[in-house]
Amino acid sequence: MPAVFAYCMLAAVGNILVEGGPPLSRSASAAASGVIREAIIDGRLAPGQRLKEEELARELGMSRTPVREALLVLQSEGLVESIPRRGATVRSYAADDLDDMYQLRAVLEGYAARRAARRISADDVVRLEESCARFDRLRAEDDLRDLVKENLFFHNVVLDAAGSDRLGPLVRKVIEIPLVYKSYFWYSPEQKLISEHYHKQLTRALGAGDAKRAEMIMTEHVLEARDFLLAQLADERGEEVA
Repeated sequence: MPAVFAYCMLAAVGNILVEGGPPLSRSASAAASGVIREAIIDGRLAPGQRLKEEELARELGMSRTPVREALLVLQSEGLVESIPRRGATVRSYAADDLDDMYQLRAVLEGYAARRAARRISADDVVRLEESCARFDRLRAEDDLRDLVKENLFFHNVVLDAAGSDRLGPLVRKVIEIPLVYKSYFWYSPEQKLISEHYHKQLTRALGAGDAKRAEMIMTEHVLEARDFLLAQLADERGEEVA
């Protein structure tokens, strides 16, 4: 198991949620759900890891009640599950579930890219170009968390440019859950280059208003990411890829 992934799997909850983060300024339960959600998505809390209310409340500086409410919210989002006699844990998904989510993501994000090509502003194209430049500067070996955040930023710019209130929540749900599995923890420099290529090609297609090409590139990008993640999971589990 790669060292950084093994570290996340073994890390205790203490002192990983809010270190270096912004103060909790919203209602207690909303603030707690936001902080715990981010820790799950960026890998500080790994699949299968227990989420103890008392420890979370102590670190967040609040009572257990809003933490309990936050865990219920995250359970409804599919990021947390409640296991009898064990309590709340970061939810684990089988390979078939992840495959299904990526298939849905490919359809939804492909559609979002097609819509965005007809609506995107010049400012948003610049934002995508700047995102590509930042992504280029990051190192797969050293900047895993920043890679995840930059990748999510890029996809969210495309999603916002699509201009669909219905599409946004659907896509964000099928983006967040696969991120829990952090294909980036196995991210090689070669795989990073593949993502760079897709992002740049997609930015060009969107800038040119080419809806058909934008949809094709986004669909290929998502399915390539799926193939990579499923292959890595199978390798970790000693399985053969179907």
